[in-house]
Amino acid sequence: MKFSSTKAAAVIFTMLLLIVIVPTAIASQWSGKAGTLLPGWELKWEDSALCNPAAAASAPDRDWISVAGQSARPLAPAGATAVWFRFSLPETGANPALLIDKVYGNNLRAYMDNKLIYDSQDVVNYNGSKVLIPLSGAGEPSRLYLWSSGTGQDFGVDGTITAGSYGKLLAVYVKQDLADIVIGVAFLFMGAALMVCLLFLKLDFFKGGFFLVLVIVCFGILFITYSPFLPIILHTRGHWIEICFDLALLTLLPSFTFYFEQIFGPGRHGLIMRLRQFQLGYSLICVLFLVINALMSYRLDGIYRIFTVNILGLLMMMQVIYLLYVAVQAAFRGNSDAVIFSVGFSVFALLTLTELVLYYANGSYHLQWWKWGVIVFVLSLIIILGRRFASNHEQALEYSRELERFNDDLQRSEKMEIISELAASVAHEVRNPLQVTRGFLQILGERSGKKEKEYLQMALEELDRASLIITDFLTFAKPGPDSLDSFEVAEELKHISGILVPLANMQGGAIKLQLQSGLQVLGSTSKFKQAFINLIKNAIESLEEDGLITIAAWKSGEHVIISVQDNGEGMKVSELAHLGEPYYSNKKKGTGLGLMVTFRIIEAMNGSIQFESRKGEGTQVIVKLPSSANK
Repeated sequence: MKFSSTKAAAVIFTMLLLIVIVPTAIASQWSGKAGTLLPGWELKWEDSALCNPAAAASAPDRDWISVAGQSARPLAPAGATAVWFRFSLPETGANPALLIDKVYGNNLRAYMDNKLIYDSQDVVNYNGSKVLIPLSGAGEPSRLYLWSSGTGQDFGVDGTITAGSYGKLLAVYVKQDLADIVIGVAFLFMGAALMVCLLFLKLDFFKGGFFLVLVIVCFGILFITYSPFLPIILHTRGHWIEICFDLALLTLLPSFTFYFEQIFGPGRHGLIMRLRQFQLGYSLICVLFLVINALMSYRLDGIYRIFTVNILGLLMMMQVIYLLYVAVQAAFRGNSDAVIFSVGFSVFALLTLTELVLYYANGSYHLQWWKWGVIVFVLSLIIILGRRFASNHEQALEYSRELERFNDDLQRSEKMEIISELAASVAHEVRNPLQVTRGFLQILGERSGKKEKEYLQMALEELDRASLIITDFLTFAKPGPDSLDSFEVAEELKHISGILVPLANMQGGAIKLQLQSGLQVLGSTSKFKQAFINLIKNAIESLEEDGLITIAAWKSGEHVIISVQDNGEGMKVSELAHLGEPYYSNKKKGTGLGLMVTFRIIEAMNGSIQFESRKGEGTQVIVKLPSSANK
């Protein structure tokens, strides 16, 4: 399965276009048409945990601080435990509502004309969540008072505040935040489906995909638990949401490095392996700290936050930069998987690093773009896994084909060995009696009449034929030449052609030579002639009218290539598979020994022979021999 770097980049950037730009455009349309952005509001800090709307409404204007819309959230002064906001609401029509982009703290209450119209009931832990406050039944547009409190100084509102129709604002409120949960659930489903598939694979394949499953599942949990919409759906502020988020993050980092290590190896000086070991150890320490903090009723939240937010965030930034560097290096070395990984990881790293920097520069920054980088990155990881599965499948098929070829060669070799031993034994035992019989027949021929001489001549011809077969047997049994000489291929082929041209003409055919000069091979000229006489005679016997045999020779690298091509009757694929086997011949009176001898001679010269043929179109024999010109 081939997948070029250009195609990989095109796929990833197409996904980026669809997954990032399109949702962003849709989101901007939602926020732009939902209502009217408030240009600003006022706030008043409180040092009491009691919520008194009447006192806030009667407070003089000098106690209120003006805040411009879309400005950064003001930090609470020392001693402040809550904050009041007041808004002047514009005309919004029927079913008015107020959508606050980001709310922080544990409590949020809204009052209009000293009447409570919204209460979080201390069940939602706001951490940059959107809040939709319905204003229906609150009377004519007037001032809205909002009270927020929380632990430490982490309370208040941030971002934009939009007043408009409840139906339109509800669409923005649901669609933008619910998308995180939908994507997270999709990741969990994807991980579960992939895990089921891995269970049916061998251990090597399972190991390669298991850590990818962990990465996908952890990303899915991060999406769900990070979504501001989850506490609203569950209507609870339990710490278990934060625990699930932390456990997923602490599992993700070493799992991702494990998967990275399987693709790119342990790295130079084993740095990737050491990074993975360090991350695993640090994650275990953080998990232990999480358990202790939970058992102590979360009284160690401050210290725990340093380990799991501040320090872990810096470690993540260094990890992302280093792994991206390794992946880009591998991509420049021509690794296709590295190209795909680098493109997907670059999108994720760029968005993540940017948001981490913004988060540490402004503690109130709400991370949001990293999730689109995650989607692109996870898709790139899945593409890599799919390529590895396809590559392994192709490799398994190639191994199967090689094993089949090996078995065929082994069976052919065993048959050849048996025939070789039989040939040597029979040839030596039969040749002497044949010579004696031939001598007696010649003596009888001198003393016989004309008719008897004809019969005796036929007997002598058959004895000569038997002698030739025995000679082929001996050549097959011992094809190696006794003495090796370097000779000119073109000269020998011209000599062979001159011998066989009359036979070709009798068949109504011709022989054409296309020979390069200076082609030297090492071997026995007599054996070489015997092999190619057999090949060319077979080509002549296959010719029909207007037949043509083309004999070509040229040099290719360190080898000499000799081609014998005819336009005769050709052979079927089934016939090609049996060429060179003992006693196989597609001629009526053939024994198959000639081609067997040819195979053994070429093999003894450290060469190879290949047949290509199609029925009715002809046959081409390609012989490849080592060149001795440079030896």
